[in-house]
Amino acid sequence: MDVRHLKAFLAVFEERNITAAAQRLFISQPTLSVTIKQLEEELGATLFVRQPRGVEVSDEARLLYPQARRMVADAEALSRMFRGRENRAPLTLGIEGDIAASHIEAFVRMAHLALPNLLLTMEEGCQGDGRLAVEEMCCEDELFLPLWEESYVMALPVNHPMAAVQANWAPIEDWITCPQHPSHQRLMALYGRSPEAVAGHAGSLQQALHMVAAGVGVAMLPQSLVAGHARVVVRALHLPAPTRRVGLCYAAQALELPAMRGLHEYFLLNRPVVIEAA
Repeated sequence: MDVRHLKAFLAVFEERNITAAAQRLFISQPTLSVTIKQLEEELGATLFVRQPRGVEVSDEARLLYPQARRMVADAEALSRMFRGRENRAPLTLGIEGDIAASHIEAFVRMAHLALPNLLLTMEEGCQGDGRLAVEEMCCEDELFLPLWEESYVMALPVNHPMAAVQANWAPIEDWITCPQHPSHQRLMALYGRSPEAVAGHAGSLQQALHMVAAGVGVAMLPQSLVAGHARVVVRALHLPAPTRRVGLCYAAQALELPAMRGLHEYFLLNRPVVIEAA
């Protein structure tokens, strides 16, 4: 199937107007009409019905549209591979807050294993074609592909009375909480109900980690954030610890991008989902 025909189809489908589509493609209206007619003859289906103003799309056209977009995107990606410096597949990913550096670095390594020609742009927050984020941060219209699952652990300052291995278990009276964080509701049962048991509030898990390292108090934090921190000690809980999943958040239409689709297929087969214990 001629990619030129598919590009013509996409223009008419999206513009809903032959004249506007022809202008978009920088071709004459008769030439575009002939191209669409050739595609309809090849498929054996009517794609558009002319109206006094514009065109009406058929059910067959609606069925063809997502397939045509993907085929054109694939063809353009293939073409870029043979054009010198344009041989990289571009992809922009947002990195949500509170994702550990170890997870970010592991993700980037795996992404380049999956697509050696990847041209990756990383931005902070809710940006880009997809996001590396915690499942709780996914929007309602997004899909989620889990890559890691990890436990929350109790993080204490190195000089905290409970930090010593031989220390007896005692009620925590200096919790650092994150009231605005999605994890807060799940952790409230561990904090107790006394306001005096709270030593401070943080706007993010990363900020809570800094407060722990500074000696302010104790926080429940994901294992990946506290691993290897010189001024933080981890102690196991006597209760089952909550967990969280870190992975790729993306809209369904993002899979039309060759780079995103390639990453998605790679991670489906090679995703390193593990529960990281304390």
